[in-house]
Amino acid sequence: MTPLSAFANFSPKQLAVLRRLDSPRKIQDYLDFELAYNDSKPDTCLSPLEVLRQGKAHCIEGAMLAAAAFLFHGGRPLLLDLRANPRDDDHVVAPFVRKGRWGAVGQSHFCGLRYREPVYESFGELARSYFEFYYNHRGEKTLREYSEPLDAAALKPEWLWSEKNVFFVSRRLDAQKHYRMIGHAMEPELRRADSLLLEAELLGGSRLPLASRRPRPYPRLKLPRAHR
Repeated sequence: MTPLSAFANFSPKQLAVLRRLDSPRKIQDYLDFELAYNDSKPDTCLSPLEVLRQGKAHCIEGAMLAAAAFLFHGGRPLLLDLRANPRDDDHVVAPFVRKGRWGAVGQSHFCGLRYREPVYESFGELARSYFEFYYNHRGEKTLREYSEPLDAAALKPEWLWSEKNVFFVSRRLDAQKHYRMIGHAMEPELRRADSLLLEAELLGGSRLPLASRRPRPYPRLKLPRAHR
């Protein structure tokens, strides 16, 4: 299926959005600044078309929109599953490769579970970069496994435009081969995240897009001087 036929159900307005999302940075900016976080109950799995219609997305929905934008511009629409222990939720990002290095686009309440610059030598190294920022409400670091990247181009084309929930995508991701990140013996030795990290990570984590909370460009921030 060519990208042109794959997006036949998208309106001119929706196609215009995809047309301007021609880089991973622009896609991440769109997720951060123009989409609300989808906390709807019961759980949903909106297609990229429905995300654009409703203006909201949670992690797998944001990853699928990113994958759709990659496909629209002739790239590979990849999805990567990050699997937590039973005391936390899984997470999904949209990985991409630039000049042989891996990066990712992501939607999350947590700042550290979003974008990754393409500096990682493998998808495994990319997945492990999320470990320190992946914890539950008790501060327990919970990331345990990561999947082989799934090429969404191999899925039924409904993943792009269905008006119904596309839970078959999450089931297919769950069936991907997964790799263990740490051994069971190491789990009791993990240090818990502290409250300051939690506060920092939840900045910009409400349902509203970041643009609704008046973000300031980095050069305008008054930061304390500190050694790195």
